[in-house]
Amino acid sequence: MSLNDSYPDMEELLDSIGDAGVRMSALAATAGAAGNLSLCVGWPLDVRRRFPLAEPYTLPQPAPELAGKLILVTGSGRRLRDLQADPEANLAAVVVGADGSSGQLFTSQRRLFERITSEFNSHLAVHADQVGGTGAIFQALIHAQPPHLVYLSHLPAYREQRVVNERLFRWEAETIVHLSEGVGVVPFLLPGSVALMQAPSPRCARIASRCGGSTG
Repeated sequence: MSLNDSYPDMEELLDSIGDAGVRMSALAATAGAAGNLSLCVGWPLDVRRRFPLAEPYTLPQPAPELAGKLILVTGSGRRLRDLQADPEANLAAVVVGADGSSGQLFTSQRRLFERITSEFNSHLAVHADQVGGTGAIFQALIHAQPPHLVYLSHLPAYREQRVVNERLFRWEAETIVHLSEGVGVVPFLLPGSVALMQAPSPRCARIASRCGGSTG
């Protein structure tokens, strides 16, 4: 058995994505078509079996750290709760080229979207930051809208990173185990914008360094 044989195959990853989508919906964290999801995979997978249609693709921003990686990502306007029932209709697979700026976009004949989520640039930035900084071969990112945290974000005091984490660690002791590095906070920025793409990773890293962690 090779090392790759011990890694999840495409079917297992799609099952996990579907489970995550249903769970986010059950938590009321994906109102309507809100929310998006991506996986960055660093081992070889058979993409064409589930996503047979291929076309050239230019990344919305260069990500040389992700050269050769596969990214499974939701399509624009698709609902996370539908990922389990028909992943091929709601997901795309992007194989990043050696130049880190272009690649191949793989989709299914059942594709129900015109383009990848408009926040793909933010997903790329976070994946590139984490993979480039740690050498990780697997990285998952979910954009959801947990209703209670969204509510707290409307209160000025809870827009401060230190305050949010002090409260979360006090209210739910399990948070220290599951999110030991804390929760990063960034101000509201236009979805899909360059500013939003650039904000999360550097800001959360700085915040975590002040909180004694490595990332936020």
